Amino acid sequence: MAESLKQASDPCLAMLRETDRDRYLACLLSPEDKRGALAALYAFNAEIARVRDVVREPLPGEIRLQWWRDLLEGNAQGDSGGNPVAVELLGAIEKYRLPRQTFVDMIEARIFDLYDDPLTDRLALEGYAGETASALIQLASLILSPDDAARSPDAAGHAGVAQAIAGFLLLMPIHRRRRQLYLPLDILSATGLDRDTFLDGEDKPRISAAIEAFAGLGLEHLARARKAGAVPASVLPAFLPVALAGPVLRQAVRAGAAVLDTSLQSPQWRRQLRLLKAAVSRRF
Repeated sequence: MAESLKQASDPCLAMLRETDRDRYLACLLSPEDKRGALAALYAFNAEIARVRDVVREPLPGEIRLQWWRDLLEGNAQGDSGGNPVAVELLGAIEKYRLPRQTFVDMIEARIFDLYDDPLTDRLALEGYAGETASALIQLASLILSPDDAARSPDAAGHAGVAQAIAGFLLLMPIHRRRRQLYLPLDILSATGLDRDTFLDGEDKPRISAAIEAFAGLGLEHLARARKAGAVPASVLPAFLPVALAGPVLRQAVRAGAAVLDTSLQSPQWRRQLRLLKAAVSRRF
């Protein structure tokens, strides 16, 4: 009980419990001495990932992201002490010698979220996912074990793309309402659609085909991540959230066009069991 209270009192863990419950649970399934740094990393990710949700216009969002960039580059105006996530993140970067440029690249990639421009093709999608979801896995791996992190970059790369696609599918009803789309244009074109006809949601057969292709791309990357070689046990906690991607991707294939209006999110208790099973079986 005392340990539970201690975890709940950590500012970054407390934030994750509200904003990213899955990574909060992944932290609790990680070695105790690494949880604080992992929580700071994941809380930072949650902060920059939700900027679009807390601003009405792109410019305020860019200002928020620029603050984080200035902080990481040592140019922040004012004291970061008022932001507990910033304080903990800087401490983790210093302690584990995490590459600051990777964080800056994550921030730069998130500028895309503030606008409604489409992803032109699969390469653009994979590039975005590489600088966000894949980078997050790699940074978490560096915290857990710098030596072993160097043994699983390919797995992290592919796993991040699969995880990003699953996340886009989960959020598709929200993205559709604000006319935002992460499904690449080349996939739409191959199914005879364009951005507007997809978002309008009328052509169910072709939309289902596009969703199937998009989810199939995620499943392909997930399979390649699993075939990239055994992930060292020491860095496995960084991959635990990826265990939740497969069920979402498979469900999207079955749901087709219904993904536009229906949440694919499993109940919290089911996701928690999947994370625990992944931790015990050492397979994501």
